[in-house]
Amino acid sequence: MTGDWTERAEAICHACGGACCRDACPPLSAARIRAILSQGPHGDKIEQNGYRRIRMGTNGMCAMMENGRCAIHEVKPETCQAGPFTFSVTGSTIEIFLKHETICPLVTFLRGDRQMYSDQYAKAVTNISDLVAALPEDELRMISDIPEPETDKVGEIRRPPGRVP
Repeated sequence: MTGDWTERAEAICHACGGACCRDACPPLSAARIRAILSQGPHGDKIEQNGYRRIRMGTNGMCAMMENGRCAIHEVKPETCQAGPFTFSVTGSTIEIFLKHETICPLVTFLRGDRQMYSDQYAKAVTNISDLVAALPEDELRMISDIPEPETDKVGEIRRPPGRVP
């Protein structure tokens, strides 16, 4: 992605105030936990509640949301980097979904620019594939069972071989 696209995406995200961060507990691979902890004392914001994840704050927002911005933007979870795409695992297939504009205003811009959409979709597939390969099967099942009704299925990819961290 170009610097112009990155700047535009960050401006849209900042103006939105983090709608995708509300009621969110993004899953974490062991490698991502290490990266987050290397950025500062964030251990109290990570929990194991069925799967390793960032906990939700008392205000209903992701605990990493501070003053309208992500406190770990540079090392944020794979699913956050994949946004506004999300996923579900079914057998040997990863289904890729795009969130609705009501959750992410960035979707409007992605749909209006084929190249931006293609670039972000490719980035999402890489991040999601890495996460799926790194997570234990029981955690993947739990994550895949979380309903995400405001999404549309936009693709399927073959699941990479798993490895438990």
